[in-house]
Amino acid sequence: MVEMELNKIVIDENRHEQLIVLKEKDGERVMPIVIGLNEIAAIKSKISGVNPPRPITHDLLFSVINVLEARVEKIIIDKLENNIFYAKVVFKTKSGETKIADARPSDSIALCVRAKAPIFVEEDVLKQMEAFNKGK
Repeated sequence: MVEMELNKIVIDENRHEQLIVLKEKDGERVMPIVIGLNEIAAIKSKISGVNPPRPITHDLLFSVINVLEARVEKIIIDKLENNIFYAKVVFKTKSGETKIADARPSDSIALCVRAKAPIFVEEDVLKQMEAFNKGK
């Protein structure tokens, strides 16, 4: 697994497309992911320090995790299939148990920025992205 960081948020109003760009923490590889408007807004608002008057979905989820005395340990983007990324959120419970939940990368990253948890991408996913970019 390769640790990545949120590098950029891109909103292309002409193409009606939003994406986040992850960058290898100790390297040069980047990975763009197209995501929805709600998720980009949730990520951007948290990074910008904007606190809505009522919790949005990702804030609620983060609050529930805390109330249950668990924490987000990390997220892992572990698969790319038919141009769709798949992710897992890894939780650590109060008793030290590890629990894993399937999630969309966009929701995972929105949760991750709230939890200040690391983002990992499987090496195979990065290799698939590199092969795709070379084929363009």
